[in-house]
Amino acid sequence: MPLKTQRDDEPTLNLTAMLDVMFLLIIFFMLGTRFVDEERKIGLCVPEVADRGTLTAAPARKEVNVYRDGTITLDKTPVTLDELTARLAAARRQYSDLGVLVRGDSQGKFQRVADALNACKQAGIEDLGIKVRLARRANKL
Repeated sequence: MPLKTQRDDEPTLNLTAMLDVMFLLIIFFMLGTRFVDEERKIGLCVPEVADRGTLTAAPARKEVNVYRDGTITLDKTPVTLDELTARLAAARRQYSDLGVLVRGDSQGKFQRVADALNACKQAGIEDLGIKVRLARRANKL
């Protein structure tokens, strides 16, 4: 087995890319501090507020179910039309973009569904939806 008699050259480091990045960072921070200085010169004192934590997430859509016998429920709680309007109006005061999903029984009278939709409108609900199901084809081609 032959032995190595000469030394290999040590690998050289190419510092070009690192120097480019360093110069770009220096330029970025120089410009950034310049904008901060100009912002300080504005004669404006912004108000201070206390940190109360994160904002609450938007509530889930309320569900109104209209059953075959005419019973109306709001989130699984039986209500009358007047109670439905009052509860939705109270919920809307707490969150103005409240959404409502109305589901009606296909065998029930549509008038009760229309009454529930009207109660939602009277409560000021703008995000209103109706839940339906796609019909299955009786005969496939």
